[in-house]
Amino acid sequence: MIQAKGYAAQKANDTLAPWAFERREVGPHDVQIEIQYCGVCHSDLAQINNEWFPGIFPMVPGHEIVGRVTKVGSHVTNFKIGDRAGVGTMVNSCGKCEHCEEGLEPYCAEGVSVTYNGIDKFGDGTPGYGGYSNTIVTKDSFVVHIPESLDIAATAPLLCAGITTYSPLKHWKVGKGHKVAVLGLGGLGHMAVKFAVALGAEVTILSTSPKKEADAKRLGAHHFVVTTDAEQAKQVISAFDFIVDTVAAEVDFDFYLSLLKVDGILICVGVPPTGIHVNASFSLIGGRKSIVGSAAGGIAETQEMLNFCAEHNIVADIELIDIKDIHAAYERMLKGDIRYRFVIDMATL
Repeated sequence: MIQAKGYAAQKANDTLAPWAFERREVGPHDVQIEIQYCGVCHSDLAQINNEWFPGIFPMVPGHEIVGRVTKVGSHVTNFKIGDRAGVGTMVNSCGKCEHCEEGLEPYCAEGVSVTYNGIDKFGDGTPGYGGYSNTIVTKDSFVVHIPESLDIAATAPLLCAGITTYSPLKHWKVGKGHKVAVLGLGGLGHMAVKFAVALGAEVTILSTSPKKEADAKRLGAHHFVVTTDAEQAKQVISAFDFIVDTVAAEVDFDFYLSLLKVDGILICVGVPPTGIHVNASFSLIGGRKSIVGSAAGGIAETQEMLNFCAEHNIVADIELIDIKDIHAAYERMLKGDIRYRFVIDMATL
């Protein structure tokens, strides 16, 4: 076994602290990565606190992982020692179902094996430990190449926040001629803006915070609407082909559906704890509108996204932190005091 170290929660709602643990040895189809940076996702805190479901403890969070390859298995041909590599939200799937064969591993019929807080039932059956650590061993087909032109630290959030917003934009073929609104300007929202603009759409930020307008324009948004301003909201009734909802809070879906054109689509990538509720059926029926959801994209699509980012010089806006400051970062994240993603410098471990 490989000796590893990281930060772990020993039980739900616990404070993360240093923890020594073991990774499996590198098998024939495995890649070992020295983790240099790991992004901090809102879901890390949600899972530590059992907000979604009972967690598996001890828990080492982190699924926005980038670093350098230090060892490869005997059957690995697509990576070599020294390559820049990344691991996102998943580390294995059945590989045989119709979804896996189509490159849709997140929707594996047998249930995808997530990077942490889950069991790798297609591998050795042990719990997965995430990227708040110094090293990780992952099946080669779930590792992606990080283009050399991209800032590696600012690339880490692309492996969750990036692909989670890129995937639905590509699936619904968002591009030139479309009017796209992004609801919420946080870790997911700022990536949705960058991608939608790069794809050629006309992009509007929907926000309750007027102070974010300057930053929205800096990120490339063409318009900014303060949704609590009745006059501004009135101007965008039936205005959008798509709304990308990136917020993890209660949302008035009836109101946002009213901002869509006929056949408009409201894409949910945030995870509101109260769920999705439409009070008036005609909010949907009246304009043949749709509310849809999307998880992170598959491995091939994640690599496509990284190549797209290299072509368009897209990375996340980040703030580097020491790992000892992770709980202060969580507190700031809950307050929205981050522009727009924390990334842990794992050299501080």
